[in-house]
Amino acid sequence: MNFDKYYALDTNILLEDARNIFTLSNDGKNLIILSETVLDELDSKKSGFDEINFQAREFARILENSKVIETNSVENHKIIRLKIEDTIPCIIDIISKDEYVISSKNISLNIINDRKILEVVSFANRYYDKNIIFVSMDIMARTRAISMDLNTQTLQGKDSDNLEFEFIKDIEINFEDLETLDNQEIIKFDKEYKDENFSYCFKVRHSDQVLLATIENNKIKLLDENEVRNQVITPLNKEQLFFSSAIINHFFNILIVEAKAGSGKTLLALSGALKLVRQKYFQKIIYIRNSIESVDKGEDVGYLPGLEEKFRIYNHPLMDSLEYIIRSEHKKRRNKKAPEQNYSGLDDVEVQARVEQMILNYSIETMWVGEMRGRTLSNAFIIIDEAQNMSNKTMQMVLSRVDNTCKVVVLGSNKQIDNFYVNKYTNALTTLLKATKEKNDFVNIFAIKLEKVLRGPITEWAEKIFSR
Repeated sequence: MNFDKYYALDTNILLEDARNIFTLSNDGKNLIILSETVLDELDSKKSGFDEINFQAREFARILENSKVIETNSVENHKIIRLKIEDTIPCIIDIISKDEYVISSKNISLNIINDRKILEVVSFANRYYDKNIIFVSMDIMARTRAISMDLNTQTLQGKDSDNLEFEFIKDIEINFEDLETLDNQEIIKFDKEYKDENFSYCFKVRHSDQVLLATIENNKIKLLDENEVRNQVITPLNKEQLFFSSAIINHFFNILIVEAKAGSGKTLLALSGALKLVRQKYFQKIIYIRNSIESVDKGEDVGYLPGLEEKFRIYNHPLMDSLEYIIRSEHKKRRNKKAPEQNYSGLDDVEVQARVEQMILNYSIETMWVGEMRGRTLSNAFIIIDEAQNMSNKTMQMVLSRVDNTCKVVVLGSNKQIDNFYVNKYTNALTTLLKATKEKNDFVNIFAIKLEKVLRGPITEWAEKIFSR
């Protein structure tokens, strides 16, 4: 049987999404090669409630629909050819080996497994007399494959090169357009308008005047900057103004934000959420963060919801933001009462007490993705943090819990990926960002990038030198 391409898969490709096997198979035109070590690793991850555990079980279900069509023995290798009986055809060769060259002495299990997989790939390269392509999300495994003269690539997904976005545009207008600009069709001023152009800076010709606006149903809506600034955390630049405006704007029900560290994304999201709960638009705030520490160790931290002590490590961004808001609110009130006096800050005990009271007053909940299956989220302002570390399946599961009484803000940074099972092409943040390029009739999306670091000069310096 002839195939167009021969793909040998690392375990992480199937843990990212078990159905990647069908994508790479391309309707049975390509052969999928799996080492027995990949099956062992998948089998070891079937227990648990993390996304990778679900994917391991999903792959087991896929294998249940297979039948053996051929077996072969070559040297000390055994090759079992399976045909998957699915709506999409797929042929898999599973290769096992009696003895491996790699020694287990003083080498960690993950390295041993990587080398076992690559031993099988190297054999497959000779056996099929084809250029086998080793597909892995792990740069270390791919580098070792290259050192063994094996072809290798990562999983990139569709339109992987199309990752540039123009969420904010600058347009010049005439002075006489000022009075009628609000509620005008955007195409009248920007003939090249695209769905991803969510925000505009309208600069008046021969003037320093600039008007900020967002686009709703293809129409220009000027920002009410006074209303946007009227909250505990005041936006400090135009990107933050656009973001904060979209948070309190009831037209948008899902916001997607890619932002540098220290750009204020979590603070602004939380500040806007507090304002909307205070105004009775939502009953509660739900903070969801995918904890990378639990990707392989869910059993170690347990599966209890809420703000229990053991989950505080995963909720540091939320707690830090609440503390900052408490201190900022106190400072503003003191300055209003006695602007001539020096500001007296709150001590840590008082801050903690006020944070706990705020959590109660605004019904702030934290959720871990492992506890969300089967839940329905209603009447909530939902903040999904660290989206760059979520797989598409995880994000799909989270968003499918949300009903039409909620508003969702998705935050992340593709410069801070810590999950071994995703990359900048395949993670949930990128998938959502790419979705902004297409018109949809289901939700009103807003997206923006926050490029300016406001945390302080050290953060800005670090971002600059380490992002070269």
